[in-house]
Amino acid sequence: MKIILLENVEKVGRKGDILEVAPGFARNYLIPRKLAMEVTPGNLKSVEMQQKALKKKLEKERLTFQELIKQLNQVSLTFVRKSSEKDVIFGSVSAADIQEELVRLGFDIDRKKIILDEPIKRLGTFSVPIKVYHEDKAEIKVVVVKEEAPVPESQVEPQK
Repeated sequence: MKIILLENVEKVGRKGDILEVAPGFARNYLIPRKLAMEVTPGNLKSVEMQQKALKKKLEKERLTFQELIKQLNQVSLTFVRKSSEKDVIFGSVSAADIQEELVRLGFDIDRKKIILDEPIKRLGTFSVPIKVYHEDKAEIKVVVVKEEAPVPESQVEPQK
């Protein structure tokens, strides 16, 4: 069955794409959720007009996101964590921790856009990609450093 996508559908296609999909997928999933419509001559003309307007809008959006990517590429986050002798940290630095720090710095980034295969569990410097706009990604630097243990008061010499 030929359909026109009305929204971006992950692993299927982008808004405005004309695709051949299984009839059941179209009738039971895409069309009821208003993610797609069936291809007809009338629908094709309306979608063509919408695509022209969409291209202009997407170009403007892309320019604003390019500026965000430049800003994010400058970001370096430092996390202080307790660690073992072998530089393995207790706990981890997760996408939620990174998002929290980015929000504190004034960036409104969704946690799902932070591409972290698994939480960071070692000391060191890591490059973490962030999906900003479709395929465009920024990379932030995440530094995990060892927390210095405080010196117990019994070992501190009193000043004379």
